[in-house]
Amino acid sequence: MAKTTVETLVDGGKASAGPPLGPALGPLGVNIGKVIEEINRKTKDFEGMKVPVKVIVDEKKNFEIVVGTPPTSSLILKELNLEKGAQKPGSEVVGDLSIEKVLKIAKMKREGMLSEKIESNVKEVLSTCLSVGVTVDGKNPKQVIKEINEGKYKDVLR
Repeated sequence: MAKTTVETLVDGGKASAGPPLGPALGPLGVNIGKVIEEINRKTKDFEGMKVPVKVIVDEKKNFEIVVGTPPTSSLILKELNLEKGAQKPGSEVVGDLSIEKVLKIAKMKREGMLSEKIESNVKEVLSTCLSVGVTVDGKNPKQVIKEINEGKYKDVLR
């Protein structure tokens, strides 16, 4: 059975029948209102961020919505209510996250990450914290990675 896939970026929770979705979905004969409604329901947790979305439509006009997750840097900045990261990462700090928030982001991004171990996922997020100028529990993310390697956060990272 042939399927058509429409890929786009939408504002979390605020997709509309206008471009780019409406014109792409119209020729496929699906109920655009229902597609938009489902996209908005599935992306509402990412409000204020661009979210990658795939709409897969089959010959019988059935559709499936696959929602990606925004980039790790966007999730970090969202947690801190910031528009952008540091201009000079390494010497400029724009915010501080708790290790629990880092863990939350790692769990959100888990499907797209290289490792299945939560410690490794958290280290990936910590590396991104470093590149956007964010400390964790008041410490440089490199220090937190070292502490994870030493077993300091075993209780938190389950």
